[in-house]
Amino acid sequence: MHTDNYIEKSLELHLFFGRIMKEHSLFLRAGFTPADPSFSARAELFKQEFENLLGNAVSISCGVVRKEVLCSGEIVTEFTTAAEKQTEAFTGIAINKELTARELRLCNDCRPRRIANLRAVVRQLNRRALELLNGLIRFKEQILEKVLHCEMFTMNYPLLIEHIIREAKLYRQYVEMLEREGRLTDQSMQEVECFWNQIMMEHALFIRGLLDPTEGELIQSADNFAAEYGKLLEACNRAQDQTLETTSLDETVRFRDFKRAGTEGIEQCKIRSVILPLLADHVLREANHYIRLLTE
Repeated sequence: MHTDNYIEKSLELHLFFGRIMKEHSLFLRAGFTPADPSFSARAELFKQEFENLLGNAVSISCGVVRKEVLCSGEIVTEFTTAAEKQTEAFTGIAINKELTARELRLCNDCRPRRIANLRAVVRQLNRRALELLNGLIRFKEQILEKVLHCEMFTMNYPLLIEHIIREAKLYRQYVEMLEREGRLTDQSMQEVECFWNQIMMEHALFIRGLLDPTEGELIQSADNFAAEYGKLLEACNRAQDQTLETTSLDETVRFRDFKRAGTEGIEQCKIRSVILPLLADHVLREANHYIRLLTE
């Protein structure tokens, strides 16, 4: 197993966030109306470029990225393959599903390979990621600006657009740190928890808002999760060097289980909603990612 922090952490970032970014692009494209074909085309281009980035990361991750990351459920889940097939059928937006198959193989049958000049290859990958992220962040900010000034209608909430801007900026911050310092420096647990507790709270709010009005019990559960994460976020913001990881972990395990059941229910058409199956799987993976951060 390779132990170079720069290489290992770079690839772990791209395996997780690269997929998140390509799916953000898909969700943006799916939310535009026929009035904005140029925005749909730009979202499609970003989706394709992040698929390429992710594919390159996958091709060099075997034997480099830690097994606990590959099998944590943050890269892919048992639902991802079906979610992609359903989402492609529902939206008409092509998805490179072979990437998912390759990522599943990383966890199940990963044989280390020796790759020449791996550090240089990863540096090139990081620089490409920064270039793409700068463009995607500007694109998301442009969409948000137009939506807030009633110059565009999209099926995506303004808060969701702000949400995905924050995630892209976190990804960029980490890659910039790797390029500047050659490693990821330790963040305070408080900072990590504040960021991800807000993300989890907003997930609960989005789920509540995208469920069919007849799904009263699920709506109430989502409301309860939003309220609990709101309390955790307030406590986190008040804390200084103290951490709340035990409370956050317990809550996030419960929320992860709720998301897992929801993803399965949406895939099996047992839940009424306007939630794309891939969006359900997407937020499940982010909960798995946060759980790993809290348990490491």
